[in-house]
Amino acid sequence: MGNCPPQPRSKVDTSTSSASTHGAEKSAENGSRNQPVVSVVSGSTSTSNAESSSSASKAGEEIKVSSKLRKFGFSDLKCATRNFRPESLLGEGGFGCVFKGWIEENGTAPVKPGTGLTVAVKTLNHDGLQGHKEWVAEVDFLGNLHHPNLVKLIGYCVEDDQRLLVYEFMPRGSLDNHLFRRSLPLPWSIRMKVALGAAQGLSFLHEEAERPVIYRDFKTSNILLDSEYNAKLSDFGLAKDGPVGDKTHVSTRVMGTYGYAAPEYVMTGKCFIRYNLPALEE
Repeated sequence: MGNCPPQPRSKVDTSTSSASTHGAEKSAENGSRNQPVVSVVSGSTSTSNAESSSSASKAGEEIKVSSKLRKFGFSDLKCATRNFRPESLLGEGGFGCVFKGWIEENGTAPVKPGTGLTVAVKTLNHDGLQGHKEWVAEVDFLGNLHHPNLVKLIGYCVEDDQRLLVYEFMPRGSLDNHLFRRSLPLPWSIRMKVALGAAQGLSFLHEEAERPVIYRDFKTSNILLDSEYNAKLSDFGLAKDGPVGDKTHVSTRVMGTYGYAAPEYVMTGKCFIRYNLPALEE
């Protein structure tokens, strides 16, 4: 989709302990979020109404998604992004390309560019099951977590082998574009505003969400900025439910990005809430 060549990943992926995958973990834990859900069931390409829609799923599992999310057809998103043409390309991450598009304010139909609601449409790279698991995690977390400093997930598309996500459009792009491009640096007042917003997003995940969330990929390219430079955390494909009760940590495969992942986490595979903080200090 679009002329978007694959880029080498800089993700840490070192097997260290015996944790289950995102798909298995999250389908069992969705109920704890107390959100209405829609079942997306494998082995079917038919769709019904908004309360019970079903589609094919790569891994053959049932995916629970919030009923508040809009379900898009692939043809509608193809039209909304003008056929995923290169001019609509906003960027590329480890899991897919992101395109600018336009849809109805309160619906799913595409509209003329410059009208309706401007959105960012992320496509999934078709390079294996791991990308699908991260797609499922993104739908689960952002479909159920809502905060001013988390990017808003508007809806999703699961149709045959297509996996797409539709987000609010963030006109200022990612923080790393402002920090590393050759242009005037951001004023200190804006830098402090961005840092505070990102910290508030992390604080919500750690302290205020119904169950603690360990983000695991906190970095400048995942901090998006709206028109007023309000920071919002994005890309929850590597996020994981944090410890509850008397537990101090969770053990898992080491995932993240070199230079941002906490050294203790990389060495031990034990994931503590505080391990998001070294990346914040960067």
